[in-house]
Amino acid sequence: MTNSTSDSTENNSNNHNNTPIRRNRIGTKNKDLYKWEATSYELNESSYATQEYIQDKIRINETDIESVLTMPQGHDLNVWQYEQIRQFTLELNHFIVLFKDICNSNTCPQMKATDDWLFLCASHKQTQECSAIDYIVHTLDSTSSLLNSDKHFPKRIEIPASSTKHFQSICRRLYRIFAHAFYHHREVYNEYESKTLLHKRFVKFCLKNSLLPKSAIIIKEN
Repeated sequence: MTNSTSDSTENNSNNHNNTPIRRNRIGTKNKDLYKWEATSYELNESSYATQEYIQDKIRINETDIESVLTMPQGHDLNVWQYEQIRQFTLELNHFIVLFKDICNSNTCPQMKATDDWLFLCASHKQTQECSAIDYIVHTLDSTSSLLNSDKHFPKRIEIPASSTKHFQSICRRLYRIFAHAFYHHREVYNEYESKTLLHKRFVKFCLKNSLLPKSAIIIKEN
């Protein structure tokens, strides 16, 4: 009875504005994780409203690409693109965990997508070759650092027009992670893509927002 009263008090104190508590309580079963009610974007007063909106859409159905990529009416385009790129970076960090036993400096000494494409790492003072896994980690780390930069992105709710110039180069480098996985770790790629459609969503987002030219799309799927 005591626990029930405590939970009720916490719910009331945190939901005075009818905003769901966006966290998993201690002891929550796996099947019930992340089951909080989605918040309407128009009613969400959080500074992270756009991120939460996108993540709610993914949590409800990550394979509904159109829903995840459809921007709320009247939303700022720069903020929308920024938050989508942040989300892709987060999801790619989850994806590369699957590479830990198959992609290393011995199996993939260069960042390649077939023998026709060799990618050099720009996360150094001078562009240089890296093993595939180092390139991937460097890319995700540098992308995260840039997106969290107070200089270029001081506010989550307002993105300076001058900072959007970074979006194309970020997307180009993130795409190469998919390309390497597709051509060199196809089994892992296929399994993850079949569940998430992450690559398909990423490409559609990039093309829709002119962040990646069609000529850069080197993954050919049926």
